[in-house]
Amino acid sequence: MDAVGYANEQGGAGGKRFRYLYQDTGYDLKRAVATFKQIMAQDTPVMMYGESTGQGKALSPEINDRYHVVYSSTSFSEELSDRKKNPYIFVGGSTYAQQFGILLKYIADHPKKKGVPPRVAFFYSDTEFGRDPIPYAREKAKELGIEVVAEEVTKVGAVDVTSQLLDLKRNKPDFCIFQGYVVSPIPAVITGAKDFGLDITFMGTFWAMSKMLIDKLGPDGDGYMGVMPYSYWYMDDVPMIQIIRAYNKKHHPDVTYRPNSYMQGWFTGMVFTKLAQMCVDRNLQVTGENLKDMIPKIRDWDTGGLAGVVSFKDTNATAMGKVYRAEGGKYIPASDWMYLD
Repeated sequence: MDAVGYANEQGGAGGKRFRYLYQDTGYDLKRAVATFKQIMAQDTPVMMYGESTGQGKALSPEINDRYHVVYSSTSFSEELSDRKKNPYIFVGGSTYAQQFGILLKYIADHPKKKGVPPRVAFFYSDTEFGRDPIPYAREKAKELGIEVVAEEVTKVGAVDVTSQLLDLKRNKPDFCIFQGYVVSPIPAVITGAKDFGLDITFMGTFWAMSKMLIDKLGPDGDGYMGVMPYSYWYMDDVPMIQIIRAYNKKHHPDVTYRPNSYMQGWFTGMVFTKLAQMCVDRNLQVTGENLKDMIPKIRDWDTGGLAGVVSFKDTNATAMGKVYRAEGGKYIPASDWMYLD
């Protein structure tokens, strides 16, 4: 809402203004699908922002065959970013698999011991969210000469992680990457590993790179690492972050922080605006069909530092991100923007 509100303040897309419609689905898949169909019937929008991977997968056949609306969501699903299968759908950032690839690329370039292949563990939830990037990650690790020494799988929010900690102690990974969690059980694993005297660098993908997580960890959070497709709210030297903070100061004066999910929503709104502007610049109607055709044409787009310089090349995802390290309750860049071929 804020991203398209800001776009309207700047004149919209070639003078065409956005009208933003929304409904609360309660994060219920049946309700989300019904709401989508209701909005499409009543308002026939040309762009839609959805709530989840489940909604995108449930609707993708009808989006492609019937509705022809350009669609994005909170999801980083590899399947939804497949341009051949889902030409109308894009991921507003890098997919989970691409995020894993960036972390593995960083690990390969920064081994704990020079000349010794890095040893890595994957620690993921027994959910679609958790399992999504793992097959790709196994192949990418092999390609990069990284040894995957353990795969730890738990329920979401697992309380007892003793067996997983013992397995990590036995296999001695240099790095351990979390996937499929937001907070729990990550703090228990990290503090438990320190109690066991394990020298492991723990890492996470998007949802495990929140301020909430390192606030929960406290001093134990220092040294935690991970990948984010965006800059953080407090990085006020970033031009687009300056714009975002100024917009919030004007429209939401009580706001003191915006989380990762807000940055994802803002960037997705920027992509919607960019696609509409590209249609206008080509004297094309702003329709779902024409917007869809613009996605692969986004090349070397400067996002003002929010998400690097973006190209939607082989898939409808950005395939880029930055590696961060937690220090003193904030995430500090440990790399520049990294891209996967």
